[in-house]
Amino acid sequence: MTEYQRILVVSTQADPAEVQRVRARIGSSAVVLTAPTAEGKRIVQGLRHDAHPETELAPVRFPDVDRGHRLDEVVRRHAVADRYRDVVVVADPATITLLLRVLAPDQLPASGPVTEVGLPRGPRPVALAPAAIGGAGIAVGALALSSVVPLWVLPVLGALVGLVLLVVPGQRHLGRTVLVAAGASVVVGLLVIAGSDRFPGAW
Repeated sequence: MTEYQRILVVSTQADPAEVQRVRARIGSSAVVLTAPTAEGKRIVQGLRHDAHPETELAPVRFPDVDRGHRLDEVVRRHAVADRYRDVVVVADPATITLLLRVLAPDQLPASGPVTEVGLPRGPRPVALAPAAIGGAGIAVGALALSSVVPLWVLPVLGALVGLVLLVVPGQRHLGRTVLVAAGASVVVGLLVIAGSDRFPGAW
Protein backbone atom coordinates (compact mmCIF):
# COMPACT_ATOMS: atom_id res chain seq x y z
CA MET A 1 0.00 0.00 0.00
CA THR A 2 1.48 3.34 -1.08
CA GLU A 3 2.00 5.92 1.63
CA TYR A 4 2.04 9.67 1.08
CA GLN A 5 3.76 12.62 2.69
CA ARG A 6 1.30 15.45 3.19
CA ILE A 7 2.08 18.85 1.68
CA LEU A 8 -0.38 21.62 2.64
CA VAL A 9 -0.21 24.65 0.37
CA VAL A 10 -1.80 27.69 2.04
CA SER A 11 -2.62 30.93 0.27
CA THR A 12 -1.77 34.22 1.93
CA GLN A 13 -5.45 35.06 1.33
CA ALA A 14 -6.57 32.42 3.86
CA ASP A 15 -8.70 33.83 6.65
CA PRO A 16 -8.03 33.14 10.38
CA ALA A 17 -10.61 30.33 10.56
CA GLU A 18 -8.97 28.50 7.64
CA VAL A 19 -5.53 28.97 9.19
CA GLN A 20 -6.80 27.47 12.45
CA ARG A 21 -8.13 24.45 10.57
CA VAL A 22 -4.71 23.92 9.02
CA ARG A 23 -3.06 24.27 12.43
CA ALA A 24 -5.35 21.55 13.83
CA ARG A 25 -4.40 19.16 11.01
CA ILE A 26 -0.62 19.37 11.11
CA GLY A 27 1.68 17.62 13.51
CA SER A 28 4.07 19.28 15.93
CA SER A 29 7.00 18.26 13.73
CA ALA A 30 5.61 20.01 10.64
CA VAL A 31 7.95 22.31 8.75
CA VAL A 32 6.49 25.61 7.53
CA LEU A 33 7.91 27.32 4.45
CA THR A 34 6.83 30.87 3.82
CA ALA A 35 7.43 33.80 1.56
CA PRO A 36 9.25 36.56 3.48
CA THR A 37 6.26 38.90 3.33
CA ALA A 38 3.89 40.49 5.84
CA GLU A 39 1.03 38.31 4.55
CA GLY A 40 3.14 35.18 5.00
CA LYS A 41 4.09 36.24 8.52
CA ARG A 42 0.40 36.62 9.40
CA ILE A 43 -0.34 33.06 8.31
CA VAL A 44 2.68 31.67 10.17
CA GLN A 45 1.69 33.45 13.37
CA GLY A 46 -1.74 31.84 13.11
CA LEU A 47 -0.16 28.41 12.65
CA ARG A 48 2.06 28.97 15.71
CA HIS A 49 4.99 27.17 14.13
CA ASP A 50 8.52 28.29 13.48
CA ALA A 51 8.89 29.19 9.82
CA HIS A 52 11.61 28.80 7.21
CA PRO A 53 11.52 31.93 5.03
CA GLU A 54 12.26 31.11 1.40
CA THR A 55 12.91 34.03 -0.95
CA GLU A 56 11.94 31.81 -3.88
CA LEU A 57 8.34 31.83 -2.57
CA ALA A 58 8.14 35.63 -2.67
CA PRO A 59 5.73 37.03 -5.29
CA VAL A 60 7.21 38.28 -8.57
CA ARG A 61 5.57 40.39 -11.26
CA PHE A 62 7.19 38.62 -14.21
CA PRO A 63 8.00 34.97 -13.39
CA ASP A 64 10.71 33.15 -15.31
CA VAL A 65 9.83 30.16 -17.44
CA ASP A 66 11.40 27.72 -14.97
CA ARG A 67 10.03 29.36 -11.81
CA GLY A 68 7.61 26.50 -11.17
CA HIS A 69 10.46 23.99 -11.20
CA ARG A 70 12.52 26.10 -8.79
CA LEU A 71 9.55 26.28 -6.43
CA ASP A 72 9.12 22.52 -6.68
CA GLU A 73 12.80 22.01 -5.83
CA VAL A 74 12.51 24.20 -2.72
CA VAL A 75 9.51 22.28 -1.40
CA ARG A 76 10.90 18.84 -2.22
CA ARG A 77 14.24 19.67 -0.56
CA HIS A 78 12.49 20.28 2.75
CA ALA A 79 10.15 17.32 2.26
CA VAL A 80 12.96 14.86 1.56
CA ALA A 81 14.85 15.98 4.68
CA ASP A 82 12.18 14.13 6.71
CA ARG A 83 9.63 12.08 4.77
CA TYR A 84 7.48 11.50 7.85
CA ARG A 85 6.52 15.06 8.72
CA ASP A 86 3.98 17.45 7.21
CA VAL A 87 5.18 20.32 5.06
CA VAL A 88 3.24 23.58 4.94
CA VAL A 89 3.90 26.06 2.14
CA VAL A 90 2.62 29.64 2.52
CA ALA A 91 2.64 31.80 -0.61
CA ASP A 92 0.56 34.11 -2.76
CA PRO A 93 -2.03 32.61 -5.16
CA ALA A 94 0.06 33.17 -8.32
CA THR A 95 3.09 31.45 -6.79
CA ILE A 96 0.93 28.58 -5.59
CA THR A 97 -0.49 28.08 -9.08
CA LEU A 98 3.01 27.74 -10.56
CA LEU A 99 4.10 25.42 -7.73
CA LEU A 100 1.13 23.07 -8.06
CA ARG A 101 1.56 22.78 -11.84
CA VAL A 102 4.89 21.07 -11.20
CA LEU A 103 4.42 19.55 -7.74
CA ALA A 104 1.04 17.97 -8.52
CA PRO A 105 0.34 18.26 -12.26
CA ASP A 106 -2.33 15.54 -12.19
CA GLN A 107 -4.27 17.08 -9.30
CA LEU A 108 -7.10 19.52 -9.79
CA PRO A 109 -6.56 22.80 -7.92
CA ALA A 110 -8.60 23.23 -4.76
CA SER A 111 -11.40 25.78 -4.80
CA GLY A 112 -10.35 27.24 -1.44
CA PRO A 113 -7.13 28.78 -0.12
CA VAL A 114 -5.73 25.44 1.12
CA THR A 115 -4.61 22.62 -1.17
CA GLU A 116 -3.38 19.26 0.07
CA VAL A 117 -0.86 17.33 -2.01
CA GLY A 118 0.43 13.84 -1.32
CA LEU A 119 3.99 12.91 -2.29
CA PRO A 120 4.53 9.14 -2.57
CA ARG A 121 7.04 7.75 -0.08
CA GLY A 122 8.28 4.40 1.09
CA PRO A 123 7.01 2.84 4.30
CA ARG A 124 8.62 3.98 7.54
CA PRO A 125 11.26 1.43 8.62
CA VAL A 126 10.47 -0.76 11.60
CA ALA A 127 12.16 0.37 14.82
CA LEU A 128 13.91 -2.90 15.64
CA ALA A 129 15.15 -2.01 19.13
CA PRO A 130 11.69 -1.08 20.50
CA ALA A 131 10.22 -4.11 18.72
CA ALA A 132 12.77 -6.43 20.34
CA ILE A 133 12.18 -4.91 23.78
CA GLY A 134 8.42 -5.14 23.30
CA GLY A 135 8.73 -8.74 22.17
CA ALA A 136 10.72 -9.62 25.28
CA GLY A 137 8.12 -7.86 27.43
CA ILE A 138 5.26 -9.78 25.82
CA ALA A 139 7.11 -13.06 26.28
CA VAL A 140 7.84 -12.37 29.94
CA GLY A 141 4.23 -11.34 30.51
CA ALA A 142 2.94 -14.45 28.78
CA LEU A 143 5.17 -16.70 30.90
CA ALA A 144 4.22 -14.88 34.10
CA LEU A 145 0.51 -15.31 33.34
CA SER A 146 0.84 -18.87 32.06
CA SER A 147 -1.01 -20.23 35.08
CA VAL A 148 -3.98 -17.97 34.28
CA VAL A 149 -4.14 -17.75 30.48
CA PRO A 150 -2.59 -19.87 27.71
CA LEU A 151 0.89 -18.81 26.62
CA TRP A 152 -0.23 -17.93 23.11
CA VAL A 153 -2.86 -15.34 24.17
CA LEU A 154 -0.60 -12.28 24.60
CA PRO A 155 1.37 -12.80 21.35
CA VAL A 156 -1.89 -13.28 19.45
CA LEU A 157 -3.38 -10.14 21.00
CA GLY A 158 -0.22 -8.25 20.03
CA ALA A 159 -0.50 -9.51 16.47
CA LEU A 160 -4.16 -8.46 16.29
CA VAL A 161 -3.28 -4.96 17.53
CA GLY A 162 -0.55 -4.76 14.89
CA LEU A 163 -2.96 -5.79 12.14
CA VAL A 164 -5.46 -3.14 13.24
CA LEU A 165 -2.77 -0.42 13.21
CA LEU A 166 -1.72 -1.47 9.71
CA VAL A 167 -4.97 -0.14 8.28
CA VAL A 168 -4.84 3.15 10.21
CA PRO A 169 -3.28 5.93 8.09
CA GLY A 170 -0.22 7.37 9.77
CA GLN A 171 0.05 4.41 12.17
CA ARG A 172 1.18 1.67 9.79
CA HIS A 173 4.79 1.86 11.00
CA LEU A 174 3.54 1.22 14.54
CA GLY A 175 1.52 -1.72 13.26
CA ARG A 176 4.60 -3.25 11.68
CA THR A 177 6.58 -2.67 14.87
CA VAL A 178 3.91 -4.38 17.00
CA LEU A 179 3.78 -7.33 14.58
CA VAL A 180 7.55 -7.72 14.78
CA ALA A 181 7.33 -7.53 18.58
CA ALA A 182 4.66 -10.24 18.61
CA GLY A 183 6.84 -12.46 16.45
CA ALA A 184 9.87 -11.75 18.62
CA SER A 185 7.88 -12.68 21.72
CA VAL A 186 7.27 -16.13 20.29
CA VAL A 187 10.99 -16.62 19.65
CA VAL A 188 11.94 -15.34 23.11
CA GLY A 189 9.28 -17.50 24.74
CA LEU A 190 10.51 -20.60 22.93
CA LEU A 191 14.10 -19.88 23.97
CA VAL A 192 13.06 -19.43 27.60
CA ILE A 193 11.01 -22.61 27.59
CA ALA A 194 13.76 -24.56 25.83
CA GLY A 195 16.19 -23.49 28.55
CA SER A 196 13.85 -24.58 31.30
CA ASP A 197 12.50 -27.93 32.33
CA ARG A 198 9.35 -27.41 30.27
CA PHE A 199 8.73 -29.17 27.02
CA PRO A 200 8.96 -26.60 24.15
CA GLY A 201 5.81 -27.92 22.54
CA ALA A 202 3.80 -26.54 25.45
CA TRP A 203 4.21 -23.05 23.92
